[in-house]
Amino acid sequence: MPEIGKQIRIERIMDRDSRNMVIIPMDHGITDGPIKGLINIADSINSVAEGGANAVLMQKGMILHGHRGYGHDVGLILHMSASTSLGPDPNDKVLVCTVEEASRMGADAVSVHINVGSETESEQLKILGHIGRQCDYWGIPLIAMMYPRGRKVTNPRDPQMVAHAARVGAELGADVIKTVYTGDIESFSRVVEGCPVPVVIAGGPKTNTDREFLEMIREAMDAGARGVAIGRNVFQHPSPTRMTQAITEIAHNNQTVDEALKQLQ
Repeated sequence: MPEIGKQIRIERIMDRDSRNMVIIPMDHGITDGPIKGLINIADSINSVAEGGANAVLMQKGMILHGHRGYGHDVGLILHMSASTSLGPDPNDKVLVCTVEEASRMGADAVSVHINVGSETESEQLKILGHIGRQCDYWGIPLIAMMYPRGRKVTNPRDPQMVAHAARVGAELGADVIKTVYTGDIESFSRVVEGCPVPVVIAGGPKTNTDREFLEMIREAMDAGARGVAIGRNVFQHPSPTRMTQAITEIAHNNQTVDEALKQLQ
């Protein structure tokens, strides 16, 4: 049954004890090209897998150049959306893969990126609804990256807008929502409360210090987040392995920021 398939696969991208997720997105190459930390995708995957990441997220072509076959095992999330920084509107995400294709490639889950409030919102929501149905059919978990972005969005971290975007993803069939942290525990608690499926936080721009970064994760977890889906602040860190270990101390072992920082010493 498809429900059983989803249950089996989602356990491959989460910690079975904490039921939380440490996901490292590595799909930035399609947006920005071969950036620091992703020049050699195989090395990048191995470093975060060694640190205890539950899953990596990437575009379909990169699976051929580094996922699995050596080192620590790590879950695979295939990203189905794409746009580039060279296009007329980077917020205009298009579909570049099918759920059936993801299943054939061995993906444990798929993800789509939806910009609520963008000029192409209606088409992106249509895509989300369609992929949700296909994921139910194939028994594959769906992660929806839900962001408030567009001309009417003056503050992409506005708690009401973030809560709205997260709820849209759940309404249209996502199993996990990835969205931005709103900046404080109280407001993000309302985002989580209004979303009936697990919420994980994005990393956003690279932070100034390790403490600042880990404090954001600690606050999000205290607000009810079920983990993280963070890329640049991990794979561009001087030691991606140790930073991943620090994140898992918070997400899976409920450690303080000070305890997590010991992993970086």
